[in-house]
Amino acid sequence: MTRITQLSRSIEGEVALITGAASGMGRATAELFADEGAKVAVTDINEAGVEEVVAGISAAGGEAHGWKLDVGDGDDIRRVVGEVAGRWSALDILVNNAGISAGAPIDSEEHEEVWARAFQILLTGQMRLVKACLPHLRRSEAARIVNIASTEGLGATPRSSAYTSAKTGVIGLTRSLAVELGREGITVNCICPGPIHTGMTAAIADEDKQVFARRRTALARYGEPEEVAHATLSFVLPAASYITGAILPVDGGLMAKNA
Repeated sequence: MTRITQLSRSIEGEVALITGAASGMGRATAELFADEGAKVAVTDINEAGVEEVVAGISAAGGEAHGWKLDVGDGDDIRRVVGEVAGRWSALDILVNNAGISAGAPIDSEEHEEVWARAFQILLTGQMRLVKACLPHLRRSEAARIVNIASTEGLGATPRSSAYTSAKTGVIGLTRSLAVELGREGITVNCICPGPIHTGMTAAIADEDKQVFARRRTALARYGEPEEVAHATLSFVLPAASYITGAILPVDGGLMAKNA
């Protein structure tokens, strides 16, 4: 049947670089994008995890290659981005997903160290990835950037000022870059995950998760990494060409619920 609509909902053949892709939401995103036919650059500081994800994608018939990447190291970022673009002679999609937990009371001895590390990884790392990828994205016909923030950037939790401030910065970075790069056709959007089953939440007891989810979320449950990945996919589709500067909570209704 002849298509009536004009815009594509396929990322087949596009090159996507995903940070923090060895586990959790990053891994789910890498696997989903590979399922959708993208060529996936799997990057993470966890080299063994990268190899595992690449092997799984390859075994399923997808195309992926792995790189060990420390997003806190500007030289490492520039090296990896250059190698990714060189391998496939293109770069169409950047998903800034890499993250760390960063909690410390404001008056604790370790707070400033935690603060500096949080900003280095969660905010400065994203900015550096965008700068390194930009020359390649500018050659793409459907360049897409998705920054992963958190509902902590929309609200706050005690003893998390470093994490909350950095994630709030990611939201600001997203909006600013959306305005700056919009006339070039490069879209920049942001996902704010809420309570998700990942390595960062694995230490929380299941009973505590259930109590929190029932009390705080409209759906009364934690989310799964793949549910975040599908929201990310929606932002990177060629058809998502008029969505930029958007901040999307993927939180089971946490931010919508008053009590």
